[in-house]
Amino acid sequence: MLSSGGTVLAQNAAPAVSGTAQVNASIKAPERAAQCVACHGPGGVSQIPTIPSLAAQPRVFIENQLVLIREGLRDVPAMKGSLDGVPDAELTALARYFSAQPAPAIAKGPVDAQSFQRGKDLAKAALCGTCHLPAHQGRDQVPRLASQQEQFLRDVMKEYRDKPGPGRDTVMAAALYGINDAQLKDLAHFFAHSP
Repeated sequence: MLSSGGTVLAQNAAPAVSGTAQVNASIKAPERAAQCVACHGPGGVSQIPTIPSLAAQPRVFIENQLVLIREGLRDVPAMKGSLDGVPDAELTALARYFSAQPAPAIAKGPVDAQSFQRGKDLAKAALCGTCHLPAHQGRDQVPRLASQQEQFLRDVMKEYRDKPGPGRDTVMAAALYGINDAQLKDLAHFFAHSP
């Protein structure tokens, strides 16, 4: 919800981890997690606009992405080679750890009230909440969009729309078909600033 000044009010909002991860501080970080946090941030909360936060992403989603990257089915140049030969058990431990971390706070920076509302309306019209759940927290193999890095969201939605291919979800390519760059920007702004 927005105040008249354009700031997001988290009042009565569901936490971003609802329906996805159960935050559990007793889950110890696997040794390999130190490699991950170098880019994805402490506890999996990214500080870099082009890199996604892993914290509170659904465990199955993280596992799937790690396997796709390891097997070369999803091309992420920055991660090329970093998962070569990593056994499934380690990927599962990483997914379990990051999915149990607290979700990041909503995006830093000012909220553009008009962009936020356009993104909210577009997300509703495009039925984003059908797969990503109404609060956009994700589930199973579907990622959390709420409080994700805005630039990352914009970039990845553009990739899905413009470059469908191996490791990319064809449902997302179809869902984003016909959505222009300005609308992608509004969607990313809405999701990034959603609690």
